[in-house]
Amino acid sequence: MLEVSDEVRTEIGDDEADRLLAGAHAPDAYDCTSCRAPGDSLREPTSTVLFIGDETAVLAFAHARCVPSQVVPVDEEQLLGAVRSISQAQGGAGAPAAAPAHVYPGTHTVAGMPDGTWSAPAAHAPQPHVPQPQAPQAPAGPGTQPAVLGVTCGLVLCGDTPYAALVVEPTGPIARPGSGSAEDEFLSLLTDHGFQVVQSVDRAPARPLTGWSVLMAMGQLHAILQPSASGGSAAWWQAHQPLQVTEAWRAAVARRSEVIMYAVPAGTIGRQPREDLLRMALDRATGHGVLVAGMLPLAGT
Repeated sequence: MLEVSDEVRTEIGDDEADRLLAGAHAPDAYDCTSCRAPGDSLREPTSTVLFIGDETAVLAFAHARCVPSQVVPVDEEQLLGAVRSISQAQGGAGAPAAAPAHVYPGTHTVAGMPDGTWSAPAAHAPQPHVPQPQAPQAPAGPGTQPAVLGVTCGLVLCGDTPYAALVVEPTGPIARPGSGSAEDEFLSLLTDHGFQVVQSVDRAPARPLTGWSVLMAMGQLHAILQPSASGGSAAWWQAHQPLQVTEAWRAAVARRSEVIMYAVPAGTIGRQPREDLLRMALDRATGHGVLVAGMLPLAGT
């Protein structure tokens, strides 16, 4: 009952895809890479999810009800670190050594684990809700240090429906690239890309933004992706290390496969330790007309 999408087939080749569908290299039992609950590829529809770096590709499995079969771009160093850490953990526990790598056409390598599961981007030290990400796409005004984007994860109630949300706030003014101005144009840059000024936090954005998405891997937050000039996706924001999110936040994402991204100018919300305080800060920003939002589909797991 394995599902292999056309994009996964393209990456791994027809022969390997056919072997997977025939049962080779595919585990009967697995932990879903999205919800982390046990799965059974013999009894329930199962998606193949291929995490790819610059030279390495790692195959994972998920309930088809959680995420569709897809290709997820991941930082190469994170991918290699995951393979190393899982291999060391297996060896340290007295388990047999990792199975030989399966090389797909091109330069992608898939590392299989001896228990039939597959390695995927590993968690580093757990993070609180507010990470310290870097934002190379966020230039600062002349004579200032580049601004950094702070990202807060939390649940936001829109009507009676809880949504997984990200609140993005830079540490300083964001100038329009090449403008030479110190004026903060963070919100106008986002509205140029389809984000809308929020009139009420009670109403969720009506439709997903084309080309934008939230990248999750192994239940952790990795990046916010934006459309690239080449027609694919590029990281608009990327965490220094994968961000641990709460079970409730991950469950909300799994139910809807989408995340609301809110954004505010520097100094508007700050670090809020509780979701009720975060909501109050969002409502205040709405009242001052400085909150924009967009619905971002889930990319990855």
